[in-house]
Amino acid sequence: MAITGTLYIVSAPSGAGKSSMINAYLSRHRAYPAQVSVSHTTRAARPGEIDGNHYHFVSHDDFKKLISEQAFFEYAEVFGNFYGTSRYTIEKTLAEGIDVFLDIDWQGARQVKQMMPEAVSVFILPPSREELENRLHMRGQDSPDVIKKRMDEAESEMSHYNEYDYLIINSNFDEALSELTAIITGQRLQTRQQAAKHRDLLDELLSK
Repeated sequence: MAITGTLYIVSAPSGAGKSSMINAYLSRHRAYPAQVSVSHTTRAARPGEIDGNHYHFVSHDDFKKLISEQAFFEYAEVFGNFYGTSRYTIEKTLAEGIDVFLDIDWQGARQVKQMMPEAVSVFILPPSREELENRLHMRGQDSPDVIKKRMDEAESEMSHYNEYDYLIINSNFDEALSELTAIITGQRLQTRQQAAKHRDLLDELLSK
């Protein structure tokens, strides 16, 4: 037995605080090694983006080759560009005992769950529609028309909450972060993980 990481599928409507929560966990809680999955994409790098850090930037031909090799857990085409999650990279990272966060929508989550049923899925909801819309306005990134579109998309996204293992209501950020941390801690305290971590102790306790 060896200590292995857990793949966490985290989904939420835009503005619910998903990315902020993951980043906060990674910066504040280092009891267990963890990182965010870096996707492959065929789009060009934007100013300030670093290959291998923000995305793995590849050509369309290379991406299609990876598809034919079944190298992705899930992939999708968005506005003419492909985005995909590397199965090899995630499996290698998990085997090293590192938890991986996968920030994807419900459709991608279904694909990943089919290929890796043991992945743990978490859905994050806002406390109300009004609060979600307020957060989108407060970000100051989108026009009213774009915000309306995001709200319409949010309703569709939120309707799939019951397909996930855990549900967090982000009404208070610190409380929601504590709940996410509790989920991760619980996974690490499973008997299989603890037996691998404390093998020597268990051998000593059970020896005659």
